[in-house]
Amino acid sequence: MKILIAEDEISTAKALKVILEKSKFSVDIVHNGNDAWNYIQAGPYEVIVLDIMMPGTDGLTICKKL
Repeated sequence: MKILIAEDEISTAKALKVILEKSKFSVDIVHNGNDAWNYIQAGPYEVIVLDIMMPGTDGLTICKKL
């Protein structure tokens, strides 16, 4: 399963990535909404974890676009 984590707090994003990869998931992380939107457009994800308040485009706006 491919997962995208969009989280501007780097330590939180890294911790989530480590936990999920130990469970054999494929994980990409980005730290702002603009990069998140670019990753979403570039490839399919089964799960997208969005921070509500992050630089660039916020998580709620990305949800509305989806």
